[in-house]
This record gives sequence, structure tokens and C-alpha cells, in this order.
Amino acid sequence: MPDTTGTTDSTGSAPAALRPHAEDAFAGELSALAAADDRPRPERWRLSPWAVATYLLGGTLPDGTVISPKYVGPRRIVEVAVTTLATDRALLLLGVPGTAKTWVSEHLAAAVSGDSTLLVQGTAGTAEESVRYGWNYAQLLTHGPSRAALVPSPVMRAMAEGKIARVEELTRIPADVQDTLITILSEKTLPVPELGEEVQAVRGFSLIATANDRDKGVNELSSALRRRFNTVVLPLPETAEAEVDIVTRRVEQLGRSLDLPAVPDGVDEIRRVVTVFRELRDGITTDGRTKVKSPSGTLSTAEAISVVTGGLALAAHFGDGVLRAGDVAAGILGAVVRDPAADRVIWQEYLEAVVREREGWKDFYRACREVSA
Repeated sequence: MPDTTGTTDSTGSAPAALRPHAEDAFAGELSALAAADDRPRPERWRLSPWAVATYLLGGTLPDGTVISPKYVGPRRIVEVAVTTLATDRALLLLGVPGTAKTWVSEHLAAAVSGDSTLLVQGTAGTAEESVRYGWNYAQLLTHGPSRAALVPSPVMRAMAEGKIARVEELTRIPADVQDTLITILSEKTLPVPELGEEVQAVRGFSLIATANDRDKGVNELSSALRRRFNTVVLPLPETAEAEVDIVTRRVEQLGRSLDLPAVPDGVDEIRRVVTVFRELRDGITTDGRTKVKSPSGTLSTAEAISVVTGGLALAAHFGDGVLRAGDVAAGILGAVVRDPAADRVIWQEYLEAVVREREGWKDFYRACREVSA
């Protein structure tokens, strides 16, 4: 009888996770770094600050082990972020959508604590219990307030275990819920008045929050809360080549987990996707000769990764496995045209004024015209 529990596959093995946590996906690199790391480590850190930065930025260890870069950007940004976690300050990663804030926070937690799962996802509906603690109501009704009835939040667990807690999209959380972090970050305690107790953070605890600066004005951080954070701004990639490198590396990682074709066959299309996104984002062509209008979307690096991954899937399942213009055209259209009225006009003008006249882009122009019709 076939297994229907979802815990094993047809071979009797546990099925591979679609998206493994960072500490699982890069377990080999983390182990190699730990073995080679002879520098001082803050209490309960799995790696030294130097090794954490090497894990994020990449490098080659003395034994020849290659550490792949997880973040492509200024080294000083990573060094400041890592150093912040080694102090008593919390870390706020700020930037426009798609600048790898979540990616960086996950990998920082994996390298420091070996656990990136202590996560609070910020939304307009995030309740105070998600940050502090909740209750098992069956236990509560039967036995009253007790430790057995208490359900710790990821933040409370991180405090008790000396690990990194993560709060995603902090500015999307209602202001009164945000402010429950003030006592946690300033006093390093979490009162539990129902039990007449408190949870004190042990050494190793810190908190990484991310915020999208496009959400400015949604739920502004109070000055009291903002003072508890050291803010690090993650910029967009400085050059087109840096962005192509980021997209290529990330698509390769995603492609391996999805059994998609190798990326090298599609580097030219990746470069064209990145070029289109950068020109529309910057409002000017790469040669500086033609000004273009910018659409309402962010056209971030993360969206470029999504467009290319979707194109590779089309090439694999409905093509010959080679990424071509027709495979990415629909994805680009979907990323650019968010406002059907205004953005479609901007896109058509860009196609006719820039793409149509660009040497070597005739196939790309035809593919985009076809899906835009």
C-alpha cells in the first residue's frame, strides 16, 4: 500500500524539502568554517564574527574548501551587521524590496545560532502573542495559568536559548505590537505577569528585524524602539555585472532544487532581464542617451530572479531546455505592468524607443511585442 503520510517518498526516504533552511542547505560550508575557525567566538555563537562574515561574503579556506557568497555587496555592510549582533544592540536591515534583507537575516541567524527558524512574520494582523507568548487554552482552562499552558513565541525561545530571533517586515506590524519589543531589547527581559515571572535573555540572544523603506508611513517605528536598533541599509547592486552575478548565482541554487536546466546556457537572457530592469528603475538607458519613464513596480533583483527562474521552467517543460527571449518575456511583462493603465503605456514606449532600436535584441523585441499584444 503506498505511503500517504507525506513523511517518506516512494523509496522510503524522507522527501527533500522544497526550500531547506539555510543551516541545512549550507551545512557543509558551516561545518568547514567551524573546523577552520580558530578566532574568538562570542558566547553561544557557532562561528566567530570573522567566520560569519566569510560565510556571507564567500572565500576559500586553508584546506581548499570554497565558501559560496550569499550576499554580493559592500563588505563593510556585512561587517557592521555582524558586529552589531556581537553587542547588545538589535539589528535592523532596511532597504527597498528585493535587496536581500530576508536572505541576509536568515543566513546571519544560521551562521551565528545554527537556527534560522525563530521567525515572526510581520503583517497587519500580527498579534502581541506572536512577539511575547500565547496560551494553550485547553491547558489554561483545565489547570489555570502555568508554565505548561504557556506557548512561547520565537522571540521568547531565542531569549531563553541564547539565539537569534528574526522579525520580518517590522513596519507592517501594528505600532502597539511593535512596542512590545522595547522592554525585550532594552531590559533583555520578557515579563510574564500571569505567572509572576519573567524570562531573562541569556548571552547569545539578539534580534534581527527587516523593514521595507517603501512602507514608510505605514507603521512608523517609535523613536523609543528605533533607538534600540542599529540600522544597516542594504543597497541595490551598484553595477549591472554585480546584479547579473547575483541573479545567476541565486537562479542556479533554485534551479538545482527544481531540476531546471543549467544557468550558463541562459546568461545572455539574464543580462537582458537585468538591463531592462535597471534602465526602467533608473529612468535612463545604460549608455545615458535616452531617458525613459519608470513604472510603479520596484523591479528589484529578487523580481529578476523570479522572472529568470520562471523562464527556465518554461524552457525545461515546454522548450528545448535553453533559456530564450520568449521564455522571459511574459515574466518581464508581469513584473513591469503592475498598473494596467499607466505601466502598460510606459512599457510600450520603452519597447519602441529602446528595445526595438537596440542591436542584437530583435528576438527579444518580437517576444515582448507578442506577449504585450
